[in-house]
Amino acid sequence: MRIICPVKRVPDTAATKAVKDDLTLDRESVETVLNANDEWSIEEALRIKERTPDTEVIVLCVGPEQAQTTVRKALSYGLDGAIQITDDAIAGSDAAGIAEIIGSALADEEFDLILMGNQSSDARTLLVPAMFAEYLDIPALTYARKLDIDGAKLRVERETASGYQVVEAEMPAVVSVVEAINEPRYPTFKGIMAAKSKPMTVKSLDDIGLDPTQVGLANAWTQVLEVTPKPPRQAGEKVEDDGSGTVGAKALADFLTSRKFI
Repeated sequence: MRIICPVKRVPDTAATKAVKDDLTLDRESVETVLNANDEWSIEEALRIKERTPDTEVIVLCVGPEQAQTTVRKALSYGLDGAIQITDDAIAGSDAAGIAEIIGSALADEEFDLILMGNQSSDARTLLVPAMFAEYLDIPALTYARKLDIDGAKLRVERETASGYQVVEAEMPAVVSVVEAINEPRYPTFKGIMAAKSKPMTVKSLDDIGLDPTQVGLANAWTQVLEVTPKPPRQAGEKVEDDGSGTVGAKALADFLTSRKFI
């Protein structure tokens, strides 16, 4: 079995973000990390590999040359190799553009399963897995909280607001996972050292047969019109209770009512 795990290089969630003149995020001004949601898909791929002989797991990353640090982090968990799509024309691509890039990158790759996180911590569109599955014309099983494989058949418990749905499909397919699916392991020192020598193939848009005019900021389907900085945090209001609990309870109820929580 061959599993592809797309991952993303994202800004550290806790970092203060800066926006460039073209209203895109300045990713080089903050510390970047491996998207946390992708750690669940990597863990699930490794569990499949551990119980399925002759399984190869390949990480795929779309990003600048600096994203190789993120790729090596993914490899440190124990993956076998990597594909990185790097091209200046990619900058500013939206979800549709990234989906087309991934679809083009995998069009000539052999795989049985594409396993990825359901969203990225910076964009949170939840769109990319289903969109590039459409480009590849294969099933997409999203929001998976449990994944079972029986031969070429996938069975997924798909998380919903009210419970879960059970869906099935034949491989090849795309599966995007949610946090409930597993508890990711930590990379070992041996894995970190081994990641430095794992094979990595770097490709441009031309290498995957994609015209640069189809992606990038100028060709995005969506457009950011305005960016407003987060307002500074204001001091809270302190309520002194008389010991009965009545004053504090009323103040809390009034606050929640004013915010329309109750």
